[in-house]
Amino acid sequence: MSTLTVDRAELLDRVETTGKWDIAVIGGGAAGLGIALDAASRGHTVVLVEAHDFAKGTSSRATKLLHGGVRYLAQGNVSLVYEALRERSVILANAPHLAQRLPFVIPAYRHWDRFFYGMGLTTYDLLAGSRSLGKTQWLNAEETIAALPTIRPEGLCGGVRYWDAQFDDARLALALARTALEQGATVLNYCPATELLHEGNRVTGFICRDTETDLTYQVHARCVINATGVWADGIRQSDALDSTATFKERVQPARGAHIVLDSTFLPSDQALMVPKTADGRVLFAIPWQGKLLAGTTDVPALSPETDPQATPDEVTFILRELGQYLTTQPTRDDVLSTWAGLRPLVRPDSDETTTQKISREHDILVSATGLVTVTGGKWTTYRVIAQHALAACYDAQLLPKIADCRTENLRLVGATDSRSSGVLSRYGSEADLVQSMPGADIEIAPGLTEAMVRFAARHEFARTVDDMLARRIRLLFLDARSASRCAERVAEILREEVSCDPALDEFQKLAAQYACAP
Repeated sequence: MSTLTVDRAELLDRVETTGKWDIAVIGGGAAGLGIALDAASRGHTVVLVEAHDFAKGTSSRATKLLHGGVRYLAQGNVSLVYEALRERSVILANAPHLAQRLPFVIPAYRHWDRFFYGMGLTTYDLLAGSRSLGKTQWLNAEETIAALPTIRPEGLCGGVRYWDAQFDDARLALALARTALEQGATVLNYCPATELLHEGNRVTGFICRDTETDLTYQVHARCVINATGVWADGIRQSDALDSTATFKERVQPARGAHIVLDSTFLPSDQALMVPKTADGRVLFAIPWQGKLLAGTTDVPALSPETDPQATPDEVTFILRELGQYLTTQPTRDDVLSTWAGLRPLVRPDSDETTTQKISREHDILVSATGLVTVTGGKWTTYRVIAQHALAACYDAQLLPKIADCRTENLRLVGATDSRSSGVLSRYGSEADLVQSMPGADIEIAPGLTEAMVRFAARHEFARTVDDMLARRIRLLFLDARSASRCAERVAEILREEVSCDPALDEFQKLAAQYACAP
């Protein structure tokens, strides 16, 4: 694959001049981008529009894990676990520069826990079969401390080590967007769909608006797919033929909060996993890009938000639960960044309100007008979600099937057989190109050069400071104060590279929100 330059004007021209697309996707998160890539690689004409930046919402705020879901196994959802374990291996093969295996250790302070979790994780291994990333190991107390040097030693009986995988969620979404572009799809960020178009009783497209020029475009398509995550019900409601009919919501938003600490709190290349906190939730403490990422919470959210905030109670919960397992109790003053994301869970038919008990399976719904809506699911299974969405289009005879899925062995932009080292590893095969750009030897912040900003603007759809510091590199998520300090220089470079306002003031407000543990 060659590295394409992103020409926004040319992409908008495609939107304006194309008469009718096969598929038009609303939403540029994991599900929407996965659908665009799958459809384009089969040979369909595809356009995707995203209101903000790709993965701005849920898809950049995950716990960075590619996993089958140990807790879903405990809930008896074997089929979801098996499916996710298979897809975990596919992502590791197709994006080795963005995903890698990671060992997890569950410390046990009761002999029964060590036995119980060891047996459960052995079953997890069996489900993975030939795709297993490593055999589950039973550790004694000394081996557990060697794996997690700052784990609380008092009463420690031992532990269990198992293997899963870790990834960079925002950059994987970006790789999907760029690969879809290479496969012929037209993908645009900062271009919200403002209104659905209907002819008679059928949905036939939408009107979208380029936020940089305020120009609007009509998009006509055989099939319109609503992949807007926690905003999906709003699109569905605007599609309803009978405004007087009772509308049944399909999405239950759930907020997950995370905090980031210095790695000295757990100096290890292995992750801590607590399968049952005081209130029955799961807690992870994961080495991530030189820091320690801890979370997540799982609580109902009342309504969708573009930039949801962790509440004081959520931050306190994570700090308290983590502190019970470490020799040093972290405090709010130790928090480098705190952030939250909303998961678009499928609203159950029952009265269940405890979000951690709601299934992470996805749901595909075709309305009476032909609008295809995707809800639920998890990052690891984005490819399966895409396949099922296209199958729903075919089954509803919205468009003819022209080929089978081709993404299982489709390597994403940047994939390379030899992994780069250091801060350029996220670029994979494009690392040399980044290094050849102006400013490669001028560091703005640790791990960020001027060349990286220019590369992001020219090849990675970056338009604003937030795009660059939150998703092209993850500095806002890792250390919000450091991100704030270098934001002005990033804005200066973006002004040279793109035609729009890089939104520096808005970013500084967001960085202050991330930096201040509530």
